[in-house]
Amino acid sequence: MAALRLKFDEYDVSAQVDKVTDPIASLVFAHGAGASMHHGTLEEITRKCNESGISVLRFNFPYMEAGKNRTDSQPIATLAIKAALQLAQKKLGGPYFLGGHSFGGRMASHAVVDHGLDVAGLVFCSFPLHTPNKPGVARAEHMDAIKVPMLFLSGSRDGMAQPDLMEGVVARLNAELHWLETADHGYKVLKRTRQRTDDVFSEMVGYIGKFVSRLT
Repeated sequence: MAALRLKFDEYDVSAQVDKVTDPIASLVFAHGAGASMHHGTLEEITRKCNESGISVLRFNFPYMEAGKNRTDSQPIATLAIKAALQLAQKKLGGPYFLGGHSFGGRMASHAVVDHGLDVAGLVFCSFPLHTPNKPGVARAEHMDAIKVPMLFLSGSRDGMAQPDLMEGVVARLNAELHWLETADHGYKVLKRTRQRTDDVFSEMVGYIGKFVSRLT
């Protein structure tokens, strides 16, 4: 684990590399709208990825670094992701994958389109297809321009990913989708009804590991 600074334009934000020995790939992973790169969710995803042989680079978006509640605009967020990928390319070995939780994943998809980023694949955890109680697919319209493999991991109780809409988008994009059993948008599960014996983060990274391994 190494603490770094991510600098781009006038911004200077925190970043962290969790590197493994002989990695199969490296993942640049962006945080969600309401929590920083040090949130327990990202810590656990990183730990599980490391156990699966995947190095991870995390970073804070400028608004989070400044302690603000309002997320950055798309241009700023995508520039942060571009800079994070460039930093990963200096500090970590490839191939390089890009993704994030919720807002972070959505901005990663825009970054690939807006900046022509060269990555082996995209990993979307709890992709926010629409706002709660307002189903729609407008947030995925730009993704037809993405030409690399995509993996979507959404909780079966995620209120921001109506199943029929999510499945339609994934089919249109020729992407891969796995429903995380009984999980909500923040990965809380229903322990009484969950059939799987592993925890939700092991479930997630199991899919990520298989996805990455097929492409490396």
